[in-house]
Amino acid sequence: MSTATISEHVAQLGSHRCAYLACGPAQGPVIVFVHGWPELAHSWRHQLPAFAALGFRCIAPDMRGYGKSSTYSEHAEFSQEKIVADMLGLIDSLGLSKVLWVGHDWGSAVVWNIASHHPERCRAVASLCVPYMPGGLVLEQAIELVDRTVYPEHVYPAGQWEYMYYYQENFAKATAEFDRDLARTFKILFRSGSVNGTGQPSATAYTRINGGWFGEMTETPDLPIDDQVITEHDLAIYVEGMQDKGFFGADSWYMNHAANGEYGRRSVDGGVLTMPVLFIAGQYDYTCETINSRAKEPMLDLCKNLSQDVIKSGHWMAQEQPLEVNATLAKWLATEVADYWPKNA
Repeated sequence: MSTATISEHVAQLGSHRCAYLACGPAQGPVIVFVHGWPELAHSWRHQLPAFAALGFRCIAPDMRGYGKSSTYSEHAEFSQEKIVADMLGLIDSLGLSKVLWVGHDWGSAVVWNIASHHPERCRAVASLCVPYMPGGLVLEQAIELVDRTVYPEHVYPAGQWEYMYYYQENFAKATAEFDRDLARTFKILFRSGSVNGTGQPSATAYTRINGGWFGEMTETPDLPIDDQVITEHDLAIYVEGMQDKGFFGADSWYMNHAANGEYGRRSVDGGVLTMPVLFIAGQYDYTCETINSRAKEPMLDLCKNLSQDVIKSGHWMAQEQPLEVNATLAKWLATEVADYWPKNA
């Protein structure tokens, strides 16, 4: 079997089932790729074989509440502390003490929290789109860094993060909106970035103003698929991955800001990270906007070995611009984490 063949696996972590994809030589240095909302391990389909071909062992789990991994019926089960425990349990099950972590979106929050609470388990960390702040993507901290030239406080009190408050205030409705037609939901969400949105409010800022993700519409709009991000085959995989679970678990990640903030305050070393860190910003990511806002300020102070890059992409960077993402990650690995590079590559 080719080392670039992606295979499916399951780790039973006590009562929690963690499904994951694996690719690459069994003895290669390990990179764990952690997806965000509302994705799957499949979201890393362009990265797994590319880095396997370089000699790395690549692991991508379905996160708690997604795909073939366990889900739960209580919001509190989706706190960052519990999700970090899943990831540490996963590498424990593989006999690994320290790995390199790559995250995107909520997966970024997870890898940042691993780095800030368990630095001994983290050779280095890379994040796509979401900059570092202790505790991960904690709403109160994120609001403090909103660009008020784009989001006047009297119109958008939470800036682009208005949608997070919408989950807290209308969780059942928000989840039902996504669940009523999964294929249409994913086609709406997985859109490529565009320069046209520069300096304009993100669509997420209008969620509370409009009374929902789709306003008062009782039917989910049917947009054409954006094949710059996903194919019809990918869409089918996303729909299948959410078919039985629905969006309850995925959306519950947004319901633990207080617990996640408290968890962040327990970061070791005051949240300072000394391992190599890479942050890749999306030029056209207007929700996780880091080009003109203050969103990166905490990271600049707290990350002592920081590399940064910008890719002309929207939020779904690993799927929209995989060649650029892979090249940026590989360059960083080869220059800033050179001792981790496969010895026989």
